[in-house]
Amino acid sequence: MQIERHIAARRWDEALRLADRLCTQERGSPIGWIGRAKVHHLRGLQRQALDDIEQALRRGPGIPMALHLRAAIVYRLGRGDEAIDAMQGLLRDPSSATPGVRLSLAEALERMGRFDELHALFESGWAWQQDAHAVALHNRLTAHQDPELGITRMLEYARGGAPIPLRRMAGFDAVRLLDRLGRYEEAYREALATHRMSTPPFDLVSFLRPIHSQCRLLATGASWCAPRTDPVQGAATIVALPRSGTTLLEQMLDRHPAITGIGEYEGLRRLGHDLESAVAWPTGLARLDDAAARGLQAAYLDGARATLRAGSSWSFDKTLHAWQWLPAISALLPGMVCVEIQRDPRDTAISILLSNFNPMSNGWTASLESIREVMAAQREVVGRAVEALDLRCERIVYEDLVDDPAGHARRCLERMGLPMVDEVLQPEANRRAVLTLSNAQVRKPINRGSIGRWRNYAFAFDEGWLELDRAHTARRANGG
Repeated sequence: MQIERHIAARRWDEALRLADRLCTQERGSPIGWIGRAKVHHLRGLQRQALDDIEQALRRGPGIPMALHLRAAIVYRLGRGDEAIDAMQGLLRDPSSATPGVRLSLAEALERMGRFDELHALFESGWAWQQDAHAVALHNRLTAHQDPELGITRMLEYARGGAPIPLRRMAGFDAVRLLDRLGRYEEAYREALATHRMSTPPFDLVSFLRPIHSQCRLLATGASWCAPRTDPVQGAATIVALPRSGTTLLEQMLDRHPAITGIGEYEGLRRLGHDLESAVAWPTGLARLDDAAARGLQAAYLDGARATLRAGSSWSFDKTLHAWQWLPAISALLPGMVCVEIQRDPRDTAISILLSNFNPMSNGWTASLESIREVMAAQREVVGRAVEALDLRCERIVYEDLVDDPAGHARRCLERMGLPMVDEVLQPEANRRAVLTLSNAQVRKPINRGSIGRWRNYAFAFDEGWLELDRAHTARRANGG
C-alpha cells in the first residue's frame, strides 16, 4: 500500500495527501481514514488521529487493524485503562490476536504497572521470543521479579545485535536498575556507554544559537514580539527542562476537575517550526501578517482543546519545548499561563544523563557538559523573558513544591483563576497513563526521595556547576 510506504519513509506530507485523496474519492472506504489516523498518530497529533480512526470505524466497523490503532491512540491520550481493555478484547478474538496487539498490550501493561497481567500475557503461549521489542519488554518484567538477573539480561541485550533504538532502551533500563540498587559508578559508566553507542553527533552550537539570539533581543525590550492576536483563555504550559518535576506538577493539576493535562503536546514545537519556515523567527515576528498570526494561534488552541476531557476548561501542556519559544508565546498566545519549575541543577542534570531521551532531538542530553550549557541557556532566556514580556508566569522550585505541595498548587491555581481542591495533593491516584520517563515515580505519593540524588554521583561533577548551584540556592532563599 502506497500510504504505508510513505509512512515507512517518514514522508508524512505525501502520506497525508494520498490519504486525503482516498477519503475524497472513496467516501465509503475506511482506508484513507486509517492512513490519516496512522500519520497523525505517529506525528504525535493524537486528537486528530482519534477523529480520523472514528471516521474509519464508522465506514468499517470491527476492522481489527483500525480497532488496534484506536487503542494505541487512546493510550497515547493518557487513557491507559481504556486502551488496555480494548486490546484485551481484541486478544479474545483469534482473528485479531496478532503479535502487534500483544506487543502494544505488553507495553501498556508495563507502563501502567500491571505486572501480574503482564506476566500472564507472556505466559499465554505468545511466541514473544521472536520479536526483539517483546524480548526487551520481557527483560523489564524479569527485572521487576529479579533485578540482578534483569540487569544481566538487559546489558547482554544492549550489547547484542538488536536494532539500536531497542539496544538503547535496554541500556537505560539497566542504568535505572543499577541506580536503584546503589551501584552508582556502574550506572554512570553504562549511561555514558549507551549514549556513545546510540546518540548521533549533535550540533549544540546550532541548537543554542536561537536561544542566545532571543536573549540579546529581549535585552532591548519587547516591541519585536508584541502581542499580534487576541488573548487566549484556558491554556497553560510548562516552561522548564525535563526531569525538573514537570510530570509531578502535571499529574497534580490534572486531578483538578477544570484542568486536563495534555502531556507533551507538540503544538508549540509545530508553531515554532512554522515560524522558522516563514522566516519569522525570531526577528521577523513583527512582520508576520495578522491572518498568519491568527492561524498559528488557532492551530495550537484547536489541538490543545480537542484533548480536553468532559467538564474541564483548561489545557495544561507539558511540552519540553515551550521555554525555547517564549517570545512566540507572548506574540501569538498572549494570556497563556506559563509555569516554570526549577530543580537543583545537579539533580536535574544527573537525572537527564541517566534517562532515555530521543537522541535525535535531544542529543544534548548525552554529557553533563552539554546539559550544563543548555541548562544555563534555559535559565537565562526564561529569566529575561519573564522580566521583559508581559507573561503570566508562576515560578516554582521543585524542592519547595515537595515540601509544601498545597501552597504551591494553590499558587498555580490562583494564577489560572481556579479554586483549590484537595484532589491535586494526591497525584498518585491519577489513573491517566503517564508516557514520560517519570511514569513510575508519579505512581507514588509526593515525597523527597529524589532530592539530593546527585550526591551519589558527586564524582562526575566539577566546579563548573557551582554558579548554577549558587543561583538555585539564592532563588530558594528568595521564595522561588
